[in-house]
Amino acid sequence: MTEHEHEHEREHDIEQERDAEHESTDRTDGAGHVSTGTTIDPGDGNAAIPELVIISGMSGAGRSTAAKCLEDLGWFVVDNLPPALIPTMVELGARSQGNVARIAVVVDVRGRRFFDNLRDSLADLEAKHVTRRIVFLESSDDALVRRFESVRRPHPLQGDGRIVDGIAAERDLLRELRGDADLVIDTSSLNVHELRAKMDAQFAGDEEPELRATVMSFGFKYGLPVDADLVVDCRFLPNPHWVPELRPFTGLNEEVSAYVFDQPGAKEFLNQYTELLQLIAAGYRREGKRYVTIAVGCTGGKHRSVAMSEKLAARLATEGIETVLVHRDMGRE
Repeated sequence: MTEHEHEHEREHDIEQERDAEHESTDRTDGAGHVSTGTTIDPGDGNAAIPELVIISGMSGAGRSTAAKCLEDLGWFVVDNLPPALIPTMVELGARSQGNVARIAVVVDVRGRRFFDNLRDSLADLEAKHVTRRIVFLESSDDALVRRFESVRRPHPLQGDGRIVDGIAAERDLLRELRGDADLVIDTSSLNVHELRAKMDAQFAGDEEPELRATVMSFGFKYGLPVDADLVVDCRFLPNPHWVPELRPFTGLNEEVSAYVFDQPGAKEFLNQYTELLQLIAAGYRREGKRYVTIAVGCTGGKHRSVAMSEKLAARLATEGIETVLVHRDMGRE
């Protein structure tokens, strides 16, 4: 797919999000509209509490695509539901006799007059022992400006200002929610198909793993990954770039990998950092965190970080942590 086609997909995504500004779209299974007057308690012993995912993030970052992906996976998806009604939605799902086992709710600035109620709703859900996850869609300012300009539509919060003013206001509004997110996905360089693949990787499995890890190699000269939970710096190791016979290859090459791990401290670093991650993973499980992104960096993201990421991902897999491996900047030079 060409870059033009990628941009067209992104434009289409923004169009759908902005059209929904005038019409709240509840994706139901044909049962009709939801009544908001229910007082059903999901703690009822006869009720099965549904799984809940809250989708939020920056306007133009792909919330609609993420929601459609969950809908395709069989989730009951409600777009732009006022946060105060989320507990009611869960209560109704609990009384559906298993017909609504998984609910996804899209919450964003289109409903900003209700947005302050979100924290109260989350506290209510926690008091009722409802398991919930927050998926936050992130993107760089440049990418968001480009997407809004391509469809010639204003940002929902820009008012009489510029698009960048609206983006800044939205970031400020969502900062606390982003900090509470269980999964942050940076869509700056993703097309809709790549975003759907990421959502599928996290939600398509029949068995929900205890912890899922994304190990991402990257080059510091291209910037830190904004969705990284942990960052590892491999620049303390000698750079294969300065070895003429290794320069054309990547960390996937056996000779390059052998060179990296023959350096003093490389194997020790891998062993000790793996042990540290085991400690961190245990803490994440206790806190209910199910996703972690580990960014492994070197100068250009071609040799050292790639080799270290490969070994680290393999180690995590042997520890029972489901792992996705991504080489962000390999081939970028």
